[in-house]
Order: sequence, then C-alpha cells, then structure tokens
Amino acid sequence: MKLSKLRLISGAVLLACASLAQAELRLSDPLPVAPEVTVGKLPNGLTYYIKKNARPAQKVELRLVVKAGSILEDDDQQGLAHFTEHMAFNGSTHFKRNELISYLQSIGVKFGADLNAYTSFDETVYVLPIPTNKKGNLEKGFLVLEDWAHGLKFNPADIDSERGIVLEEARLGKGASDRMNKVLYPKLLNGSRYAERMPIGKEEVLKTFKPDAIKRFYKDWYRPDLMAVMVVGDVEPKQAEKLIQQHFGKLKNPAQPRPRVYAEVPQRAQTEALVITDKEAADDTVFIRYPIRPAQEPVTIADYRRQMIENLYGQMLSARMQELTQQANPPFIQGGSSMGKLVRGYESFSAYALLGKGGVQPAVDALVREDERARRFGFSQDELDRARKNMLRNYERAWNERDKSDSAGFVAEYSRNFLEQEAIPGITNELMYARELLPQVSLQEINETVAKVIPEQQKKLVVFMGAEAKPGGTVPSRQQLLDAVASAEQQKVEPHTEKVVAGSLMDGPPPGGSIASEKLNSAIGVTELILGNGVRVLLKPTDFKNDQVLMGATRFGGQSLYDDADIYNARYASAIVGSMGLKDLAPLDLQKIVAGKTVNVGASLGELSEGFGGSSSSADVESMLQLVYLYMHDVRKDADLFQSYIGKQQDLAKNSLAQPDAVFYDAVQHTMFGDNPRVDGVPRVADFDKVSLDRSLEIFRQRFSSARDMTFIFTGSFELDKIKPLIASYLGALPVTEVAHAYRDVGMRPVQGVVKKAVYMGSEPKSTISITFTGDVAYSDEQKLTLQALGEVLNLKVIEVLREKMSMIYGGGFETSMGQHPYGHYSVALNLPTGPENVDKVIAAAFAEINKMKKEGPSALDLEKVKLNWITRQQKAMRENNYWMSQLMGSVTQGRDPAQILRFEQRVRAITPQAVKQAAQRYLNLDNYVQVVLYPEQKKVALNNGK
Repeated sequence: MKLSKLRLISGAVLLACASLAQAELRLSDPLPVAPEVTVGKLPNGLTYYIKKNARPAQKVELRLVVKAGSILEDDDQQGLAHFTEHMAFNGSTHFKRNELISYLQSIGVKFGADLNAYTSFDETVYVLPIPTNKKGNLEKGFLVLEDWAHGLKFNPADIDSERGIVLEEARLGKGASDRMNKVLYPKLLNGSRYAERMPIGKEEVLKTFKPDAIKRFYKDWYRPDLMAVMVVGDVEPKQAEKLIQQHFGKLKNPAQPRPRVYAEVPQRAQTEALVITDKEAADDTVFIRYPIRPAQEPVTIADYRRQMIENLYGQMLSARMQELTQQANPPFIQGGSSMGKLVRGYESFSAYALLGKGGVQPAVDALVREDERARRFGFSQDELDRARKNMLRNYERAWNERDKSDSAGFVAEYSRNFLEQEAIPGITNELMYARELLPQVSLQEINETVAKVIPEQQKKLVVFMGAEAKPGGTVPSRQQLLDAVASAEQQKVEPHTEKVVAGSLMDGPPPGGSIASEKLNSAIGVTELILGNGVRVLLKPTDFKNDQVLMGATRFGGQSLYDDADIYNARYASAIVGSMGLKDLAPLDLQKIVAGKTVNVGASLGELSEGFGGSSSSADVESMLQLVYLYMHDVRKDADLFQSYIGKQQDLAKNSLAQPDAVFYDAVQHTMFGDNPRVDGVPRVADFDKVSLDRSLEIFRQRFSSARDMTFIFTGSFELDKIKPLIASYLGALPVTEVAHAYRDVGMRPVQGVVKKAVYMGSEPKSTISITFTGDVAYSDEQKLTLQALGEVLNLKVIEVLREKMSMIYGGGFETSMGQHPYGHYSVALNLPTGPENVDKVIAAAFAEINKMKKEGPSALDLEKVKLNWITRQQKAMRENNYWMSQLMGSVTQGRDPAQILRFEQRVRAITPQAVKQAAQRYLNLDNYVQVVLYPEQKKVALNNGK
C-alpha cells in the first residue's frame, strides 16, 4: 500500500524522513537494518555488529554474545554454562588467573560495575567497556574477547578455586522465591526442558564435576557460528572490522558440530491450579497463565504494525487495571494483564495480581472482569487517542536523542537482534512507521484484535504463591482457585465508563511573577536568577541530551521540625499527597491530561529538607512548572484514595518481617540507633495506624505552601531566553510567606563502643555479616573523597582476598559516607554474605585487611586503579544532566563552590597512599563499631541443644 505524506513533526524530523516518506512503502516489505550499523559475517559464521557512536566519548562497548546457555547442558554439566562464564576471568591464552581483572582495573575498568557477564537459558553474554584514551587499550580489549571465544584454559586448580565462589553465588539465590519457583517452573513451562536447566545448576554437579565436563561444553558450544562480536562507540568502523577479522577470522567450527536445537514448550493439556506457600514469602500473589503460543518477532512492516497494535491495547488495558487500584478498597495492590514472552520463541497472555487484604476472590474477579470487558466491548476512542499520543511521543523522544544515546543501549539492542531476531530498523525508520501507521489504526481494528487475543474460558494454569496461613488467615486450595476463576467468568460485564476530565492543568500562567536579578557563573555555565518573590533559581543549559530537562528544588527543614509523635504523618505526607492528586484531579486524571507529554513532578519531605524533583521534555517545561505551582497551591484531599494508600501499605508490610533479609536490615538499624521512632527500619502494619489524613495533609501544606528560601535547579536542553519567562511566571508567582527554613537536630546518634549482635532467621544455610564504623568528624570535601578512596581500595582487597583467594564470598564490600548535617559524621559499612560455617573466617579475614590498611596503607598501584576508574567515570558524568543536578544540589545544601566540579581530577590526583592510611587509622576505630550477623534459625537450635 502507498502511504500518505508525513505529517509535520518538526523541520528537522521532516527533512530526515522525507526521502523515506516519498518512497513506496508496502506492508509486505521486509524491515530493513538501520543504515548506521554494519552487520556482517565472517566466513566461519561469526556475526558482527559495528556502530560508531560518540557517547560516551573515548569509550567503546565490546560484547561477545554466545548462543549457548544452560539449556544445552548435558546431565553431568548442569551449571557449567554459568561456570564457564566464571572461568573466563580465571586464566586464558594471554592472561593468567586474576591478571585480566588486574589489567582492566589498571585502565579504569571496574570489576562488576563495568566488566561483567551473564548466563541465561539460551545465551552467555560478556560485557567489556574499554576506554580508548590510551593507544593499545582497544587492541588489548579485542585480545580479551578472543581469549573468551576460544582461549580459556580450565586449569584444574583454578576450577577448584572457583567452585566456592560459584557455590556462594548459588547460596545468594536461595530463599523463599527460589523454593517456590522450583515448584512453579515445571508447571509453568508445561514440563519443558527449561524447567530442568536453571542457569545456576545443581550443587552436586558444581561440587564434583570433572574438568573434562566443562571443557566438553566449551568445545561443543563456543564456536564461531554461534557467536557475535559487537563493537559500538568511539571507533572508526573500518578499524573495528579489521580487528574483528584479525582476532576472530581464525576461529574454526568443529568438524562435526552438535546441532543447536531450541527447547520446545508443550501446550497445556488441561486447566490446572497450583498453590505454593512458604513461611518466608514476602507477598501473596495470584496469576492466570493462558495457553502458550509461538512468539513471532517482526520481519515485515506488517509485523511491525501488528506489534504496535499489541502495544496500544496493552497500554490501554494497563491503564484500566491501574484505575482499579484507586478505590478505597481496591481488589488488589497491583495488577495487570498482558501478552508477554515466556522463554525464547514463546509467549502467552497472562493476568497477575499482588493481593491485598481481600485475598484471591476480589482480585480474580477484577482481572477476569476487566479482560472480558475489553474482549467483549473493546476500548473507547478517547482511550485509543491517549495511547496513540503517548506512543508517538516516545518515538519522537527516541529520535530526538538518536545522537545522544549511550553505546551500551545500542549493544543491548543488537544483542537481542542476534539472539531473538528483534528487528533493528533504526529510529529514523521507526519514527516514520509510527507517524504513518499509527493514524491508520482504527478503533474497530483494535477492538477486533483484542477480541481475538484475550482468552475466553481457555485452558489455563491458575497459581497462588504466598505466605503460609497465619492465625485468622487462609490459603486457598487448588479447587478454590479453580472455583474462583470459574465464578469470575460468570460475572455480568458492562461496558467501561470513563470520567471526563479537563483539557489542561491550568488555564494559563498566574499573574505577578518577575525576575529581580540575573548573574552568570561563566566558569561552569550556570545562570543564577533571583525572582521577584526572592526564590533562587540555578539554570544550567546543556547539549548532553536533545530533549531532556531536569528540575530539582531544596530547602532545609523536613521531618526534623516535627516531634516524634508526628513522625509517621511527616514521613508519609508527600507520598499521601502524591496518591490523591492535585486540584480536582486524581492521579489517573492527571495522566489523561498530560497524555502525549513527557513530564513528571514529585514533592518530597525528607529527614532534614524538603523539595521537588521532576523532569520533562524540552517542549513540556511549562507543564512541569504548572505541576510545581499546583503542589504549592492546590493539593487534593480524597478520603477514598487515602484509605487506598494506607491499606496497600499495610498489606505490603504484613509479611515483610517474614523475610530474613528484612529482619536483618531492621536489626542492623535498631542496633545502631535503638528504638527511636525516627529509625529507618522495616515498616510495620501498626505504623500506618498512626497516620492521619488531616494531619499529614496539614504537615504537607505547612512545608509546601511557601517557597521562601527554596532554591530551584534546572539542567538540560533548554534555551535561557525561552525558559526564563516561564520560570518568572510560575515560580515567581509562588507564595513566600514566612516558614522555618532550618533543620532541627533531633539528637539521633549511633551507639558507642563495640556492639555485637546475632540474628537467627531463615531456613537456608545463609549468613550475612554487617560491620559498621561510625563517628563524629569535622566535615570537609577532601576528607570525604579520601574516605571514599579508602572504601574503594578495601573493596579491591575484598575481591582479591575474600573472593578470589579464599573463595568464601561472591559479592559484598565496603560503603562509605560522610555528611555535615545535622552534625559532622561518617560511616564505613562492610556487608558480606557468606555461609554460616565461614562467618568467623570471613570476619577474621576482613579485620586482617583493615589492620593491614591501617598499618601499611594501600599500594600505589591499587590507589591508582581507584583513581583512574573515578576519573574515567567522571569524564562520562560531566556530559550527563543528572550528574550536574546532583553536584549543583550539593553546592546548595553543603555551601560549597559549584565550580569545584571542574577540579575533580586535580582533587583525586592529590590523594596519596599516606592520606588513605591516615584515613584508615582515623575512621576504622576498632573500639567503636557495630557488628551484626545473620544466621539461619537452625544455628540457634543447634546452640540451644548444645547448651
């Protein structure tokens, strides 16, 4: 079919798309590959993707993607696809064990945060970002990829050393979810092989496999015809292509390769129900899985159009489900229905609900009723128009940011193309398809599609997953689940009715706003405005993104100004207001008004301050300012939505202390600070009984009815001449009545001395160690930076000693913080998950490294690794609006020179090993720390029996 002429987006978009628009475009045409990406294949079958991309500068994202995961494991290899991934960092042709990590750290690549990998059912993906600021880095990066592809050594001693690390990773995954999923997956996947090949594998195999088993996996499946190499970033495509040919052209496929077969998922033979409970389950959920069908990735433009239709009705159905949660007694806390992927090549329609106090029946009634309502009566034109606006706006924003998108996003897209055949036509083509195809999608076509897609009393799996029954509570039986669905399917269903809402947030800008003064900080490109009402505004226009504006605002005060008796009202005041809406508009009404816009604003009442956070597209800044204005003038009181919020929070809290991790976190907080009600522990159901609608609303209005002494900050893609009149109109007209603008020190301090506590919780053999050093300090930015360096060099030792040498942990490490409000204070917190049998050894090893650091300080090499990583990351951050927002916000709250951001590298370079050693001696006080250890319940039983 021939498409009509493109409608006007903007002059730039029109010019970019004009040649495509004028060409004859048929729905049967295949989707093209984006012209900006080079996709090729070497003679040995290895696929490659190359794209030159300038963001971030001086960096290239490398990937090795292998179509080999746990699904391909033989019975004696269960867990070895993932184990192979681990061995990629433990010795290869060009790198001995631990040399690779050390080398990459030396060029600014951090293990875990930058360098990483993952293994799934059908693939293994290796992630390697390489800084290109030094000659030779990129070539060495390709050497790493080549070694991963065909040069792993699998030294028996290295394998044995890695077993403990992998088993610790497996230990981390144990718990209620893991136990319940082991029951669920065989039914969910209809007996497919997927349920038998979880990527983490089987412990008995991990403990006992012979090196030949993992070598066989590597030999069978790490071969060029199942591999792709991806190169995206600050590199010339011809250079990248040459390096790919040089490093991967010599790889050979086996003479008799094993066939790469994808597992099938059988059809469900009958309707079934499943009830899975666990005493440590955090939530009660119910879901209905309808028949599984083969998934079809778009190949033609017609397929792409079909996918657009699926996204449109999915968005509309989601909005209706969200609407149900806005009742005084909602049928569920959260719920939805959609068509979604199950595993590679399969999808199904399913409905899901996080249950509230009403339990299963109201949730199932609501899910089935809304699905049937949509299937039988369809959607309205207004619903379709909103969904279409939102979808088109998403395409336009993506196109606007096409040259400001990070390389990591592109390699993720190309990985999906290689693994799942996801189309990669490029955003210019996709925007053109959206502009042309979306207007042609009629309401009738949407509703006819929905009538076919949403199941009608088909074979299904109905599942309840949740906590074991408590006194006074019930858990449904399998038959009760089936009866609940059968009953729901017999409900009388009426067409959906929709509330008519206003067409705009405000009729226009308020009168009276003005700018009193303007000053430019030319060093950092920040303009400071003082408005006529005294409100201060900092403006940092950037070209980091083409269509992003961030807003922040802050002022001291916050919850600290309220007594302990009011702490719960103050703590939840901003969330309660956000749940009720503005003016006469509920939250869903607000969503309808801003359909097609990109804008969000939220108010927050923190411990020591209050303020706003928000973002918008360049075109929607006025809407963002209108929302701020309404938050300070016209918040809404709605008893039903208040009750809905409180009820949902209580439902979420009811099982929270059944989880060992939650109990442990709560114990750490209360061991540190006692039973002070201001302690940020795990919420209890009773906490929300202390929250009053009237009082929380009163507190919010007290703090947000005046903008006096508030500083607003804007960063992003705006023009000063255009944004200043809007700021003058809306922020300049905010009320500035007298209001307290200083926080109150409520005297909450951490416990002094050495305090040790053991917590016994959980049925799995899991422990977690928390050691926290705290104290008073005369705050300075330099001391804070040195303390951070101390934490980072200690983390290198955590990896080197506790993980790689001792094999007793998988992850964990030190985190540091230093603040000047409400008093000068610091903390150094160490968190280490491990096995109960290893707790004492891990603690001893951690303190040995602490004592060594206090005595000897860090090596110059380790400190240089930390510095280089920081400098590399900051170079990227300097081109990000979020980073500038946080730095400018810090300059306001801490009273520092905002131009300090320009001296970061100089400040980092000035840190010496001696300074870090002195920081260790000062801040790691062995006479003042809190140690809390989580043990499984069985440990306490054993101790009691021993007594």
